Amino acid sequence: MRKYLIQRFSFGILSLIAATLIVFVLSRATGDPLLLYAKPGGYGMSPEQIAALTEKLALDKPLIVQYLIWLGRTVTGDLGNTLLAEQPVLDVIKMKIGATFQLGLVAWVVATAVGIPLGVLSAVKRGSAWDYIGRIFALFGQATPVFFIGILGILFFAVNLGWLDAAGRPTQEPFFPAQFKSLIMPTVALAWLPAASYLRITRSAMLEVLDSEYIKLARAKGVSQRAVIWRHALRNALIPPITVSALILVGFLEGSVVVEAVYAWPGIGRMAVESIHNNDFPLLTGIILMFAVLYVVGSFLADIAYTIVDPRIRY
Repeated sequence: MRKYLIQRFSFGILSLIAATLIVFVLSRATGDPLLLYAKPGGYGMSPEQIAALTEKLALDKPLIVQYLIWLGRTVTGDLGNTLLAEQPVLDVIKMKIGATFQLGLVAWVVATAVGIPLGVLSAVKRGSAWDYIGRIFALFGQATPVFFIGILGILFFAVNLGWLDAAGRPTQEPFFPAQFKSLIMPTVALAWLPAASYLRITRSAMLEVLDSEYIKLARAKGVSQRAVIWRHALRNALIPPITVSALILVGFLEGSVVVEAVYAWPGIGRMAVESIHNNDFPLLTGIILMFAVLYVVGSFLADIAYTIVDPRIRY
């Protein structure tokens, strides 16, 4: 197992290095970085300031040297300053990441707790009414746009009924009931599609396992239905849902642009869109690098979960 984890960790480090290289190359391929700072009407700079910035960014050195200097600063947490507010990029990301983590973790728990059990139920009750209900939920869940779910939630539960809040995240209020009421609709909108994906993937994996020979042998030996489903079938069917789960969790932690925009949620996804509109390249670069780190960490955690669920993967 140690050799397997070391190998996967090494692949993760190589992936991060590749991600930083891609970000750096794209930053140079889009043109002279100084043009972002010297853009008329927003970021005008004097010749002295341009010369100082050229020296700071090492733009007078070969590209490979520029990359190594930029990588060294990035590893130490120096991602530069934002163009508009001139604040450290890392500090700006820290200000927004808490709201995204709160929404993402809650939505991931809800999607997992709803989708996987429904997928197991749909597979075990194959051909029954429960199976058809689950398949219809998976169909509509994956076909309905997230923004449509969000708008419907605001219309019915916030405007017409007045039960829930749909105006951002009240940071000055206690979690219950103020923040909790504001969290319900974004959570449902964000978890709707992943729950349907969980259901579909879990159902397919369970059906494949339930039709295998060792399950038939276990039933022939008189093993109870509960033990067959939870001890033998589900554990071997969890590999595909675990893979999807890691990607879904990372996607949630990165922030859903649509949900954060619809509900005015002050998170990373909304800030990424604003950085594009404001042409704030240092901030956008920092967000992209954070996304890359989260994806690598999520994939590594999924690899660890594989070895726990199915020890054969270690070998």
